[in-house]
Amino acid sequence: MALRDWFWILLLGIIWGFSFPLNAILLNELTPLWIAAGRVTIGAIASIIFLLILKKQFPLDLILILKIFLLGIISYAIPFALFPLAQIHLASGVASILNAMTPITTVIVSHFWIGGEKATWTKAFGIGAGFIGATFLALPALQTGGNSQIWAIGLALLATLCYATSLNYTKINLPKIDATILATIALIGASFGAIIIALIFDEIPTITKTNTWIALFTIGLVATAFAFQIMYRILPRIGATNLTITTFIAPISAIILGASLLGEELHLSHYLGMLFIFLGLLMIDGRISKRLRQIKIK
Repeated sequence: MALRDWFWILLLGIIWGFSFPLNAILLNELTPLWIAAGRVTIGAIASIIFLLILKKQFPLDLILILKIFLLGIISYAIPFALFPLAQIHLASGVASILNAMTPITTVIVSHFWIGGEKATWTKAFGIGAGFIGATFLALPALQTGGNSQIWAIGLALLATLCYATSLNYTKINLPKIDATILATIALIGASFGAIIIALIFDEIPTITKTNTWIALFTIGLVATAFAFQIMYRILPRIGATNLTITTFIAPISAIILGASLLGEELHLSHYLGMLFIFLGLLMIDGRISKRLRQIKIK
């Protein structure tokens, strides 16, 4: 990848890592469903304004719009609710580490997706390392009988499955569309779905704290509108696998911010889990096998 692409990957990883501590702040006044609804709605409004500024023409193909709406629900509405729901019982740093399972779930989904990339033996070992990492993350909950934490870990992993599905869906089922238009329509679809679900299952919330508003607008404008405008611009150039490297970076920023602002603690098993997940990422990326082949040749 070009140096500029690594810059955007690093920036996106840092931004998305911040979203986990922001979720923890928002949970003080909002339910997970309203966090998701607020985040994608603010992101959609900002993207619409950006679309108008750039004078982009909105597509008139109803089938295409519905496809992108579905993408928005899978990519944003569902996982943006699942992660805050998981964070009721998990520290933001742990949730961000679980988010690093996204490349591993992407490999699994892609292998079985029609027209998707088939897994290699190296990637299969990477998947195994990732599952070992997830097991280490669950150890504190297993040792203390924390069933709620086990369910929370499952919800976070389900969110990564949503991300993996949406990446393959975008690659296989959607034609090449302008990044601004794609991000805007997807966020509009996500906001419709998220608001309807929140209204059905939760009461309309009342926000009384200034830091809640700051967290909500930060996660909506920066971690959603800005980040996904960038993501859809670099995705065709670097590919889905390289894009998921951002989840390698996100736990670092999440842990730093979570520790400094929220006073969260991580156990040794969490660090071991992170180590195995990152090892799995390197194996999936092919860096370890490539290095071993180079050593063997020498």
